[in-house]
Amino acid sequence: MSLVARIVAIDRTVADLARTEAFYRDSLGFSRLALGPVPPPILDAMGLAGGRAIRLTMRLGDQRMTFMAVDPPGLPYPDAPLSTDPVFQHAAIPVRDMGSAFDRLRTAGPGPITQGGPQVLPEESGGVAAFKFRDPDGHPLELIHFPDGPAAETWREAPGLFLGIDHSAITVTDRTEALAFFEHALGLRVAHLGLNHGLEQGRLDGIAAPEVDVIALDPTGSRTPHMELLHYRQPPTTRPTPAPFGPRDRATTRFVFAVPDLPACMAAIRAAGYQAALSQDGAAAYAEGPDGHGMLFVPSGT
Repeated sequence: MSLVARIVAIDRTVADLARTEAFYRDSLGFSRLALGPVPPPILDAMGLAGGRAIRLTMRLGDQRMTFMAVDPPGLPYPDAPLSTDPVFQHAAIPVRDMGSAFDRLRTAGPGPITQGGPQVLPEESGGVAAFKFRDPDGHPLELIHFPDGPAAETWREAPGLFLGIDHSAITVTDRTEALAFFEHALGLRVAHLGLNHGLEQGRLDGIAAPEVDVIALDPTGSRTPHMELLHYRQPPTTRPTPAPFGPRDRATTRFVFAVPDLPACMAAIRAAGYQAALSQDGAAAYAEGPDGHGMLFVPSGT
């Protein structure tokens, strides 16, 4: 049974909220929902109690991203990161027309990850057209266009050029360990298993000759947005030293999970061998799973 009801948002730490809002609005079609202080229970759960943080909430279609600026700030995004680095977490944005979306994005001058413009992957890798790039803080994003099929049908009725947020993918060093946590401890459902490789995948990831397991995980069958695990067989991913970044640092992106029972979820995470913190008032919780990927937990209905 899944302990997670749904993914509420993808949350990122950034340096400048005005710059972030302009980029996501003008280049990707997001709109502002709210701007204000991060609630104290969330700061408490993330170990930032006593500090100051402002949160920008933006919407694309029916999905949300939130952005947090912390004072005092933490570390900047690391220089020259690779898609195989466990700090990697992208948000994938489906588009109605890749050419038009890429032309609009290109005017903002994003930092490209993909080499040679949008790539069309082979049929065995889904046949999607995709382009990976970075926002002004260095956080990775992906434009994706689905061919005819179930994924395309999901977005058929969505308005506009940029349709929503399909998934967020994290790079993990150990596939077995990651599945033990997300599938067995949290109860997320494995919806798809794939192995991507080849020239187009290499250009997409900006890596020579990659072989990457792509594992889609859904909370209670809710597909949008869902989670993906990226496990690179080649070149192999290594666990970072020193320890991963924390919520204050700009390299961090967090899943915001809605859960019906916060204490039960925290107990399951601790039983799996990971640290989890519940705010003093019990209104929010935070944990870091395999490779330090952050997760913020809020009550269902938030």
